[in-house]
Amino acid sequence: MAVTEAEIGAGDAPSKPALSWGMKIRKKLKTVSPFLGRTRPLVGQCCHKCAPESLGRKLLQNTPSLGFQNLLSINETHTRYRGWLVRRVCCMLFVGGCRVYSGRTHDRLHRVSCSDRAWSLVSCTARSPDESFLKHLDVSARARANQILSLASTSISPALLRLGGWILLKLFDILYCSVQVNLNQLAALRRAAQLNTPLVFVSMRQSFVDQVLIALVLFCHSLPVPYTISPETINNPLLRAVLRRLGVILLPCGAISEEDAETDSLYSPLMSALTGALLQDGESLSLALAADSGLGGQWLARLQQAVADGHASDVNLVPVAISYDQPPDPHALQQGGVMSFVRCVVSLLWSGRRGSVRIHFAQAFSLKEMVTTSRCRMNRGRPLEELLLPVILNHRLEVGYGEKDTSWMLPPTFMPELQPEDRQLAVALTLHLIYSTSSCMAVMATQLISCLLLHKHRKGVRVTGLCREVCWLLEEVLFRRRDVGFAGSVVEVVYSALSLLAPHLIMAAPPPTAEPLLAPGKRPTARHALARHAHTLTHTFITEAVGACAVSAMLREVACCGDVGEMEFDVALCQEELTDRALQLTLLLPAGYIPPCLSAQSFALDAVDSLVRCGILVMEELPRDTPVCDIMKRQGALTWNAADESDNSDSDCQDQEARSFKLSHPAQCPDMLFFLCSLLSVQLRALCWAIQGLDLLHTPLPVSDCVAQLHACVQNQANVDREHHESSSMDLVKMSVRTLIDLGVLTEEREDGCVYLHLDPVFQLKDNREKVQKFVSQFLYN
Repeated sequence: MAVTEAEIGAGDAPSKPALSWGMKIRKKLKTVSPFLGRTRPLVGQCCHKCAPESLGRKLLQNTPSLGFQNLLSINETHTRYRGWLVRRVCCMLFVGGCRVYSGRTHDRLHRVSCSDRAWSLVSCTARSPDESFLKHLDVSARARANQILSLASTSISPALLRLGGWILLKLFDILYCSVQVNLNQLAALRRAAQLNTPLVFVSMRQSFVDQVLIALVLFCHSLPVPYTISPETINNPLLRAVLRRLGVILLPCGAISEEDAETDSLYSPLMSALTGALLQDGESLSLALAADSGLGGQWLARLQQAVADGHASDVNLVPVAISYDQPPDPHALQQGGVMSFVRCVVSLLWSGRRGSVRIHFAQAFSLKEMVTTSRCRMNRGRPLEELLLPVILNHRLEVGYGEKDTSWMLPPTFMPELQPEDRQLAVALTLHLIYSTSSCMAVMATQLISCLLLHKHRKGVRVTGLCREVCWLLEEVLFRRRDVGFAGSVVEVVYSALSLLAPHLIMAAPPPTAEPLLAPGKRPTARHALARHAHTLTHTFITEAVGACAVSAMLREVACCGDVGEMEFDVALCQEELTDRALQLTLLLPAGYIPPCLSAQSFALDAVDSLVRCGILVMEELPRDTPVCDIMKRQGALTWNAADESDNSDSDCQDQEARSFKLSHPAQCPDMLFFLCSLLSVQLRALCWAIQGLDLLHTPLPVSDCVAQLHACVQNQANVDREHHESSSMDLVKMSVRTLIDLGVLTEEREDGCVYLHLDPVFQLKDNREKVQKFVSQFLYN
């Protein structure tokens, strides 16, 4: 039975007081076996291909299981004192007992202004060792340089850090039920800190709270607090002064955005000099990467420069994954003033407790190892239009060989002094860290339930059935070596998650003896929230999802070629064609889903093999005239193009026998296949709607205007569709625009410092736009 909002919003008022939403759920939950015997997988290990020496340190494996710690649970046992008075001020005593490391800051500004990177801004060659470059600049450039150099005076005040730590512990105790950290990972972090190389903590940009939590965890465990590189635009002088004394490196005063600061010719060399000075002092850094745009990757290039210039012998990179039951608003500090900050804090406090937070510190790996050995170095990729447009427009099945070009993640306007090979390596590091951070994120209970309701039970599910589905999905997640951010019985987990997701769900009003029926809300805001929660599961099942969408595309083609409109499942699927479809979809994926050290062809093969491991596909047994073991009698089993070659390579050896697969249960297509296809349908549907919106686009347009107009078109499509509002978010539209640029449908041109988007002449023809839409929609599960 489908659930509508009218079933709970309409009707006469009850004659007796009604139970609350949560009590209705809790009364109908049935007790089931708790999660006993589940072993947590070891997550956060570095790549065995790119950093084998770092992996060989076994920093995460040399410690017995220490369990987890709630950072907010502070009592008298965490202090050196005991007694009734201590129990009331234990948080203050704990903060006072945490160790704060004092760094070398008195001459940092002078070292930055006298560095070779700073002197590269002027044409003068004769200089003394302690001479500043400022006097060789004109008045306007000197004023801009002084604004940027003021960031070099950033330091960490022990007293202010302790006060800020106490305030944050009290604030987070109101906002969250718990902030869980893995003690084994912290023990590995202590061993990495003893290697006498600076640590750089790299996280994903979700909100401004991420880097605050990283600094707070390190402070509470008496580890060096890193200097935080913040992309936020904060203009209030008082707030800037306070944050600067807490080790936060902000954008220069007056900079509108991070892109605006990076395009300043003075900013990049001076920030590179500041990075080198911080590493020379042995300071740790904390930076965040944007998965959709690659912003933040320029700081990885500055780390490379600092190591190459000899400011540090090496740098250890530590991916940090932060998972929320309810993530904060990513756009909370857009204005950057005191009132904006106060409104953000008040809105967080007003919303009540937002569940739990899980923080994972992955194993540290050496930057120098990846740079000097070239293990992470990517070959220059080919434009996506060269790889896929021949397939889209000319109906060719074979995809061009090569990897997708991702150089846009570090555009030429950022750090123009970089050499092409260094820029290429910085992009590879950015992609690798985005993948490493995403792969060790814990899956939260709200994400499990959001994924089930959005991708498997859109029409509604009973609470008992939801509990069974949670158990099933939990086993699938653990099987893929992904950790979860919760523990306890199914009743506790489901009730807690449903209480947090209540504003985004619909519950049918059942009779007193019936079970509650849950369904995802119909409003766009509810669907967007559920889609954000479920996005982590897309990363978890991305290999299987790509293979499932490739199977769906081939089944749809069979249905279109037949006489009937219904899809036929009892068909043989050629392995070569199935792998090629998976490769096409792999190239369409946004950056960060696969590591750069793995080729798209290898990922496509893994996608097909993963469906066999899941039990969705089985090998098709073809009838043979000759037994398989009788190799010598098989006609044309092995042939060579040149029999007399002395080369020992078998690259010319051709196996003429093709392999094929069939669905394991063709009578009723497995639910797992539909579930996996639905995971990628959110992004693919947004891309299809964006392609339809090109008909109404009058180019050229600035990028922001183009995104805004396409977003309006996608929202109109969602209102007409009325079922898939989760595909109409602004983030998905930005991702779709990036894909259209890579495909060559939209072309970028820079005019007067602004980037304009043009519709390519090839795609001004409606037929070609329809071909692109048809190509994308073949993978779309409906």
